[in-house]
Formats: sequence, structure tokens, C-alpha cells
Amino acid sequence: MAGILAAGPLLAGLHGLPLLNLAANRLLPGDPVYAWAFANPSIGLVSALSLAGLGALVLPPRRIGGVLASGLVLAAWAVLLLGLNAQAAHLLATQPPAARASLGSGFWIASVCLLALAGTGIGHAQRRGLGPLLVIGGLGFLIVAGQRGALDHLSLAVEYAGRQAALQDAIAEHLLLSGGAVVLAILSAITLSLWRSGQGIVGLFVSGVQVIPAVALFGGLVALVSGLLRAMPTLRDLGLSALGPWPALVGIAAYLLLPLWRGIGTALRSADPASIDAAEALGLTKLQILGQVRLPLGAPVLVGALRVAVVQSLGLATLGALIGAGGLGRIVFDGMAQFAPDLILLGAIPIVVLSLAAEWLLSAVEARCRVRWRA
Repeated sequence: MAGILAAGPLLAGLHGLPLLNLAANRLLPGDPVYAWAFANPSIGLVSALSLAGLGALVLPPRRIGGVLASGLVLAAWAVLLLGLNAQAAHLLATQPPAARASLGSGFWIASVCLLALAGTGIGHAQRRGLGPLLVIGGLGFLIVAGQRGALDHLSLAVEYAGRQAALQDAIAEHLLLSGGAVVLAILSAITLSLWRSGQGIVGLFVSGVQVIPAVALFGGLVALVSGLLRAMPTLRDLGLSALGPWPALVGIAAYLLLPLWRGIGTALRSADPASIDAAEALGLTKLQILGQVRLPLGAPVLVGALRVAVVQSLGLATLGALIGAGGLGRIVFDGMAQFAPDLILLGAIPIVVLSLAAEWLLSAVEARCRVRWRA
């Protein structure tokens, strides 16, 4: 059903919306370029492949049709990108060196619709590993096309070529910042969970943090650390600074406390009383019951809480750039300051990819834990 609903917006995006924007330089919005102005037949081929994929979804048997549809949709997306690059090269040949051809709204809407068609095909195929295989195929196409210069005339590729080293450093900083915040939040959540008599206060604290805007919390932490450094200047010798990764690390970890704290509490209560009574009857100590009964039975809940925290940390780490913490947010905010949409996308796309990868990986672990728990 989702594939059928996506067919209309897909064709409208390809033939009714601008697929490219041609501008005199990277800062201007540019003039729209529609499919009917293209000098190559790639858009017609994309439409044909997409409709063929949609038709394959209704072919018996459904599983073979789903695999065929997914392959056709991936091919359509690859043809779309190659066709847009070819048209960009054709347009830029008569433009000054600073001119840019950026991807238009039609491309992004068509990509979302193709993603919906691919998802429908994967659902019909019911074959394990088909989704990751398509993702690997898409990434492989981008890598090979990028290395061979098949995307070099698109503005996003130009931005990447000029900031490749900076982007790699930003990704590493982003992962370190979000990963460090998750570790700090886990240790803090475990510590708070051990305070049995103060769980009401803990609940008020971790819930109260959620209503504070992230920018306000980061600003408050900067002011707090500044005051602490003025009162104790020797802390500067330890590498503590009012700006940088440390305030961002604490601020992100504070937002992660609620899902982790709740997950730990729910996991410890997930074991039914009969299982606890049986463990006590066997002579297990409280520590053994925790390690052999409560935690294994609560593993799906713990992994689910970790999944929420990791995805949340990857998003919040973007705002760390506002206080000098680096990461991909630095590229995003540089693009905003320069009014350069493709530079914003250069920083935003890896954040989305990292979040989706973390969601998929931890969801798979969570599902595996639930299957093992039922067994």
C-alpha cells in the first residue's frame, strides 16, 4: 500500500518539481531546472524503472516480486543521481567557475518515495538481510561513483571534496562526544538507581532536565564552569575549560539519564516473583540473582533504553558545536552562517546516517534478546 501511495508523489517530484538549482555561486539559491529541460533521457528511465518496480510488487509470487522491486528501485535511484550529474555538467559548461548546480526539491521528494518503494519491496520479499544488502549496495554505488568522478558536478560533492578531511575529523569528534556522553549517563544512571530511598527525588531531577531547552542547559553549564574556574583556577591545569567538549558531555549525559534510569528500573522489575522465589530456593545470593536472573530477563528493556539514549545522544551532540565541542554540528552551523544549504547537508546527512545505523543495530540486538528471553 505504501508503494502505491508513493508512486504519485514520485512522478510529481520527477516531472513537476525542480530537480536541480543552478546558481552563480554557492551562496545564492539559484534558478530551478526541471525535467523537461534535461539534455538526457535519464528521468524517463527513472520513471520507467520505478513503475516497473511498482508493478513487480503485485506479481506472484510476492517474494520474488519484492526482491525484483527493491533492485529496480535501487537502480532507479542510481540512474537519477548519474543523470542529474550529467545534466549539471551540461549546464555548468557555459557558466563561470564559481557556478554551482545543487540538488533540488524534486530529487529529495523522489528519493523519499523511492525509499518507500524499496521498503515495501523488502517487506514483500520477507528475506533476512535484504535491507542491509540494499543499503550496502547504495553506499557502494556512492563510493564507486565518487571515486570515478561520476558525481563531481553536483554542489554537494564539491563541498565534500573541499572539506573531506574536516568532515572525517568532525565525524570522529561527534562519535567521541556522543559515545562519551552515553558512557557517563550509564554510570550516572546506575549510581542513581542504587539510591533506593531517594528514587522520588531522582525521578523529579531526571524528568525536570527534559523540560530545559538544550541551548539553555549548555549555556548554564558554561556559566557554571566559568564560575568554578574563577573560584578554583588550578582546575585549568587539569584541562577543564568553560567552552569545549566537557560542558557538552555533561549536558548531553543529563538528557540521557531519564531513558536509562527508567530502563534500569524496569529491567530489574521485569523478572516475575516466581522466578525470584525459585532462585532463592536454589540458594542463590542477591548478587547472583541480579546477574543470573534479573539482568538476563531484563536485557531487552536495557537494550531498548540504550537504543533511545544512543540515538538521542547523536542528535544532541550536534548542538555541542555551539559551545565549541566540535563534531558534525560545526559543519552544520558553518553552513547556516554562510547561508550555504549544501554545506548544511554535508554535516546533517552523516548525523542522519549514524542515527539510523545505531537504531537498526540496537533494534536488532533488542529483538534478539527478546527471542532468547522467550526461549
